[in-house]
Amino acid sequence: MTAKASVNFLEEALADTFGFDTFKGHQEAIIQSLFDGKDTFVIMPTGGGKSLCYQLPGIMMDGCALVISPLIALMKNQVDSIRSHGDSDEVAHFLNSSLSKTQMRQVKEDITAGKTKLLFVAPETLTKEENIEYFRESKISFVAIDEAHCISEWGHDFRPEYRRIREMLDMIGHDIPIIALTATATPKVQSDIVKNLRMGDDQNTFISSFNRDNLYYEVRPKGKKEYTFRQIIKIVKEMPDQSGIVYVQSRKSAEEIAQALVVNGVKAAPYHAGLDPKTRSRTQDQFLMEDIDVICATIAFGMGIDKPDVRFVMHYDIPKSIENYYQETGRAGRDGLGGRCVAFYAYKDILKLEKFLRDKPLMEREMGVQLMQEVMAYSETTACRRRFLLHYFGEEYKEENCNKMCDNCRHPRQRIDVTQEIQQALQAVRSLDENYPLKTLIEFVLGEETKQMRDYDFTKLPDFGIGKGKEEVFWSSVFRQTLLNNLVRKDIESYGTIKLTEAGEAFIKKPTKFEIPIDHDFEKELAEDMQGEADDAKAVVLDKPLLIALKDLRRKEAKRLKIPPFVIFQDPTLVDMATRYPVDLEEMKNIHGVSIGKARRYATPFLILIEKYCEENDITRPSEFVVKQVANKSKTKVNIIQGVDRKLPLEDIASGNQLSMDELLSEMVVIVSSGTKLNIDYYIEEEVDEYSLEETYEHFMNAETDDPDLAFQELKEDDVTLDEIKLVRIKFLSEMAN
Repeated sequence: MTAKASVNFLEEALADTFGFDTFKGHQEAIIQSLFDGKDTFVIMPTGGGKSLCYQLPGIMMDGCALVISPLIALMKNQVDSIRSHGDSDEVAHFLNSSLSKTQMRQVKEDITAGKTKLLFVAPETLTKEENIEYFRESKISFVAIDEAHCISEWGHDFRPEYRRIREMLDMIGHDIPIIALTATATPKVQSDIVKNLRMGDDQNTFISSFNRDNLYYEVRPKGKKEYTFRQIIKIVKEMPDQSGIVYVQSRKSAEEIAQALVVNGVKAAPYHAGLDPKTRSRTQDQFLMEDIDVICATIAFGMGIDKPDVRFVMHYDIPKSIENYYQETGRAGRDGLGGRCVAFYAYKDILKLEKFLRDKPLMEREMGVQLMQEVMAYSETTACRRRFLLHYFGEEYKEENCNKMCDNCRHPRQRIDVTQEIQQALQAVRSLDENYPLKTLIEFVLGEETKQMRDYDFTKLPDFGIGKGKEEVFWSSVFRQTLLNNLVRKDIESYGTIKLTEAGEAFIKKPTKFEIPIDHDFEKELAEDMQGEADDAKAVVLDKPLLIALKDLRRKEAKRLKIPPFVIFQDPTLVDMATRYPVDLEEMKNIHGVSIGKARRYATPFLILIEKYCEENDITRPSEFVVKQVANKSKTKVNIIQGVDRKLPLEDIASGNQLSMDELLSEMVVIVSSGTKLNIDYYIEEEVDEYSLEETYEHFMNAETDDPDLAFQELKEDDVTLDEIKLVRIKFLSEMAN
């Protein structure tokens, strides 16, 4: 097939197979490269259409394409996707440890029969002698290596078995092209991949821009758990019914954030390795089918998940590397529409990650520290975040092209003239013989007499302490700007030592005016944010005239429904309404003591009154509602509800939850008052005689309050005990208030 003749042929195949009219970016040239028999290296950001680059030629070419992929979940998703475009399931298979021997035999029969065009395998599958022998005798069209960054020890997801792929392919022995694909690779990782796979000198490399201009990048200070959870919930509530992912490092955080979102009316679920495979698979399917809006996941989630409409990606814990961060944020906005990427950053998280490196071999530890320093630099910079990311991957980018699609460009800091300090920073690099990393250089200009400074006699150099009097964050900003503006470069081969460039040498001799914004001081910003929250809370005050109107309405509704006023809403609930001004059911269910069921049953007239009151009195309602907290006793409440459902004696439920009987009854009142029914008739029949039940029930029907002590004062002459009253009160509230 000639290059020219194939163009129309490729476009027709694209339309027939995938229903697309045109190729995106380099796709057509990449596919043509494979048809020409050339080794091909593809770097294409998430959402750019990498998969199509091997799927289409795999379907078109004679034989079966081997696709090496790192995750079983990724393989299944890819195979399902390919099958959905055709009328035969045999067109694509995967071969891995999840299959039975019978299933493996069937896969190989389909390949031999020429029915299978793409076979997905893990690198471990290639190491088995029986498979190598089989592939040696099979007609293989080409080999695709997906997630090729796993090959490089300098990559963020290095896998030793990926280093052996070339060795395995040599054993299989076919003279066929290789296509290696990845979404994230620094220049160092790129050269390592090509070298390891021994791609020919005439191999074709296609690098698409790393810029995802539809994504908005933002970094916020991370505070205590409750504070950061509130921030996450607020962001999610700003985008109702939209799909999103919250990435975390620990299983516990995944569970807790999912629970906090659910309590606040968001369809959310955790996803982590501690869940059984069926639960993980079900959760993933529910996310794809939009039965769940938000996944709270450890970093394993998302590999190969083809969901184009993820509108936000949040990082509760900062990732271990820029590559991880870039790949995970790349899950957002794959359909080309907007995506919001919010990371929460605290320096203590970096220290926590560094602890995990302590027992690693020296080389791995050095690389890990270097990767984390890049993450710190990204988080703390006040320069354009997009420019920073693209610079990291070796792509030049002008800040003005960001179009305010990162927090630093949207809310720019004041710039200060640092011409002299830039010159001093560059001079410090020269003074230390271009042989030390950023951390050492900052200590040197600050004049910190560390052990290293004394041992190497750096304290005696004339430039030692040249930057005394300014803070560390200032000098971090200066040095990072020298990197961003290519006055210095970071030598990855020597673990991040800083080297002068020609431009840096020229700047030392002839400096030009240089202005920069100073980096974020997140501890200070966090304190300011939390003070702002406290001020907002103080600004929200009780509206006493509205409270009177709400109590009057409650009285009227109680008469109309022929029930006591406290059954509808209790006083603390009305106080919260007169503070927060809810005007719809979604807002009402965030009010103290109101479930969605109770809101639907009783809230409508109250919502109408509040909305009318706000209009007539020109009241600006609070823009945000108080985020519902996951109560510490939520597990206890669930245990109580389940115990009652199983008709356990209340004494057993109390002791099982380390509660006294009085504490248990108080918990049960809170449960039924908030809108959950508890049927304790089975217990009342044993503990309360019929006369006491009728008398107490009648009392509450005509009472102004459900206070059990007042009821006891009225009923004690009828020999009704306080314990009986407390039990009947729960039955009454359960039946009448819900």
